[in-house]
Parts: sequence; structure tokens; C-alpha cells
Amino acid sequence: MPGLLARRLPHAALLAAWSGMFACGAAHAAPAASAAATPHEGVTVYAVGDIARCAYPDPKYAAAAGTADTVAAGLAADPQAVVLTLGDNTYPVGAMKEFTDCYAPTWGRFKDRTWPSPGNHEYYTRGAGPYFRYFGARAAHGWYSLEIGAWHVVSLDSNVTGDAHAAQIAWLRADLASHPARCTLAFWHHPLYSSGGHGSQPIMRDAWDLLYRAGAELVLSGHDHDYERFAPQDADGHVDAARGMRQFVVGTGGAYPTPFLLTVKHSELRDASRTGVLKLRLRDGGYDWEFLESSRVTTLGVAPPDKGSGACH
Repeated sequence: MPGLLARRLPHAALLAAWSGMFACGAAHAAPAASAAATPHEGVTVYAVGDIARCAYPDPKYAAAAGTADTVAAGLAADPQAVVLTLGDNTYPVGAMKEFTDCYAPTWGRFKDRTWPSPGNHEYYTRGAGPYFRYFGARAAHGWYSLEIGAWHVVSLDSNVTGDAHAAQIAWLRADLASHPARCTLAFWHHPLYSSGGHGSQPIMRDAWDLLYRAGAELVLSGHDHDYERFAPQDADGHVDAARGMRQFVVGTGGAYPTPFLLTVKHSELRDASRTGVLKLRLRDGGYDWEFLESSRVTTLGVAPPDKGSGACH
């Protein structure tokens, strides 16, 4: 895709070789389209997690088909737009049959324009093997970074622990030092802050702190099957309007909805009434957001979806 450059480093299988290699991943140019958006125009990104639930014999009746239609319409209208998945791409266990029979007929329609991240349901199958095989080089064995327009974008794996997590954090530190962009976005599955049923997940606090100190703007996550927007914060839950990162929880890709529990501090908006996707316009120096309902959802009497804008630090 235009303006995209992925930098990939290996995962658990090469942990022993990590020392001294954190900033040495080979660069791979992504396929280029006929024309790239100029920086001031920005690039449109569609993002969501918790997507293809294999509960129907025919995937065209699944909720993921509706959100896929919404994204497909946007991609057709804008050849520069791309897609980010926020984990739990399939249900219930991330098996290859789920990818081929449920994800591929719906969200797989734009696989070549998708940059993924894994969720916990992928890891219900050993090592999330089908996830890595299905997405191939784009899955990058867990974590990677790329450029989307004027933005530096980082995909992380919030499922790994121990040495694998330490290697990921070391890579992230080197990646951010090597790419000091004005505007940075990160995405992974488990949200640091959430008012949903799973609640806040501290596993990525160290990643959040590195991104915060590097001046990043946005973090996108899924896991809870709802939509929630937070005020800009640091890694310790303090509002920081000048330097904090705004987090969106977007677990509304098609899995069954789940209710909110106790509202977490600094939650600005919550909606568990609909499926849909987050549309971002990543501009040079800022961003616009809008929650788009699934093309198959009707929510009469419910408040309009979320919409707004922000500036890079």
C-alpha cells in the first residue's frame, strides 16, 4: 500500500538471538498502489477487533459480514485506505477452519489491505499457528511497525509473556528510537484501560509507558466486545491533555456484545449497543475519528455514534 514500510523482527523461536539485534530487522516494502495520498490529506484507517464468530453454517449471516460490508464500501471508495485488526480475528479458538470458513468469506475479502494483531482466542490453538499461517508475512511473527502516511504505526502482541514479552519491549524501545515520528499509533488486543467485562489489563503497561515517553498519540485495542473512548492518559491512569495517549477499545467487529461493568476513570464515551468499526483519518499533525455502525445494524432511539478530532503532540 502507498507509503507503507514494514519493519519486522522474529518472535519466540529466535529469542536466543535477540541480544544486539533489536534495531536490525530487515525492511520490506509493501505493495504500492497507483497513487499515494499527500501528507496533508491523510490516510483513512478502519480498525476493529473481535470479528469472525463461527456460529452460523453460512458466514453471510454472521455479524462479521455486516462490518465487512461497511469496511469494503470504504475501501472501494478510497484506494489508499487500509485496515487494522485488533485481535480475536476468529472465534472460538483461532483454528485454521475458522480463518478459512468464517474470516476469509467476510473480512478476508480485503486481506491484502489488512495489518493484523493477534488476540487471546488465536492462542487457544497452540502458538496461534493458524493466525500466523493465514496472515503470513503481514503477521510478522507477533510485532512489527510500518508507516501509514505521515504516521508511524506499531502492532504489538499483548498475549506473550516472560522472555517473549521482554524481547518485544526491547524491540519497541529500539523501534521508537529509530523512528521519532511526530504522530504515532499503536495497536494490540488487551486494553490497558477498559470499563468492559474483562476490565483493564496491565500486561501492556510497560509498552504504554514507552509509547507515552516517545510522544505517541493513539492506542487501539479490543478484547471487550464494546466501544469505549478514553481521555489522553499516561501509563498510570493520569489524564495528560498535553502528552497523554488516547485509547479506543473497539471490540465490535462481529462477536457477541458484552455489557459494561464499573466505569473506569477518564472514560469519555461508552457504547455496547451496536457492532461497527472505528474510522480514523490520520493526517499530518492530527487525526479524526468516527465510529461507523455496521451496514446491517439499526439502532432506533440510540444516541449517534462517536466522532471527533485530535492533534499530534
